[in-house]
Amino acid sequence: MPSSTPAAAHRYAVSYAPNPGSLGWLAGSHWLGRCAALLQPLQQLAIDGVADHTLQQLTAEPRRRGWQAPLQPPFALAEGADWMALHSTVQRLAHSLAPCALPPLHVERLGDFLALVPAARHAAHTDMAHAASECRTQLQPLVADAPCAGDTAQPVGGFRFHLPLTGSLAQVDSATQARVLDAAQDFFADLPTRTFHSLALFAEPTPGADFVLLDHLELGGRDIGLRLYPHC
Repeated sequence: MPSSTPAAAHRYAVSYAPNPGSLGWLAGSHWLGRCAALLQPLQQLAIDGVADHTLQQLTAEPRRRGWQAPLQPPFALAEGADWMALHSTVQRLAHSLAPCALPPLHVERLGDFLALVPAARHAAHTDMAHAASECRTQLQPLVADAPCAGDTAQPVGGFRFHLPLTGSLAQVDSATQARVLDAAQDFFADLPTRTFHSLALFAEPTPGADFVLLDHLELGGRDIGLRLYPHC
């Protein structure tokens, strides 16, 4: 994390994220236009009929957060809590959860934004909802009471596992919305099946700054070797 340390971060988030360097990570990061592990801008897809700056505008909100499916949305640490307590709690949480196979993901409109999601009735939703519930329960003592503005959009009706692809679609006209939806469906059509096998720990170094990927902690008791990325 540039000119900062995990302990100094403004907010944190616990999420699902593919391993950096994997096809799933590269595809999502290129769609958003930024790698949250290397802290580098990436070339976005060129979409016929959609100006580059329009796609940049539409993806600005999820680009700032990086390629992640939120389980515990961004939160500030409670008074008296610190980075070491957070990391060790997330590690214990990861050890308590079992890996599960994710079904093929597809692009869908969830309310006012686009996201990559599994089929709504797939059994994996139960596992992901359980993981999200455990995140909220086990992290609750470390989370500040005050709500944080501007958190990642959640589908209407409660938790649903999703990787956000855009911010509000109301920023553009219906024709542009349709072009972006079609392009996203084509872009993500051939991604391989994934496994939910780790919790990703992200941080927002200062208010409004881009989120950075700090660590992956593997489910079921083994770290996967991505201890605190070089920028931290």
